[in-house]
Amino acid sequence: MDVFVYGTLTDPDRVATVVDSFVFVGSAVLEGCHPVVGRYPTLVPGGETAGRLLRTADIDALDAYEGVETGPYVRMSVPRTDGGTVAVYVGDPDVLVDGDRPADGLASDDEGPAEWPGDGPFEERVRRYFDADAVVVRPQRS
Repeated sequence: MDVFVYGTLTDPDRVATVVDSFVFVGSAVLEGCHPVVGRYPTLVPGGETAGRLLRTADIDALDAYEGVETGPYVRMSVPRTDGGTVAVYVGDPDVLVDGDRPADGLASDDEGPAEWPGDGPFEERVRRYFDADAVVVRPQRS
């Protein structure tokens, strides 16, 4: 499975501590979300995020590393602009970023609030946004 990584998992040494076998298959851009950083990096609506495509069969190990079963991250499936899909991990900024946000509540200059719109549980709000706002991964050609 291909996974769009944008934070700690862009480091091969870190990935090697999480999964037994992997390869980076190129750079990519996630369109529709931008990064915010608190205790750990995460994504919020709007903009774009540069990252890498990580290929591994050990998605269960990545889920455990990201805390998918216990929070704060959820794994989403995102279409690739060149066909197929990519997994993307999105963390709850209320858990990961609070206390580190600028006083105006913005993730960074002019990028919008560091939150997911709507009501309901975090995963539902993320899923609605991904489904409605055409979040895609664009692999970069070298």
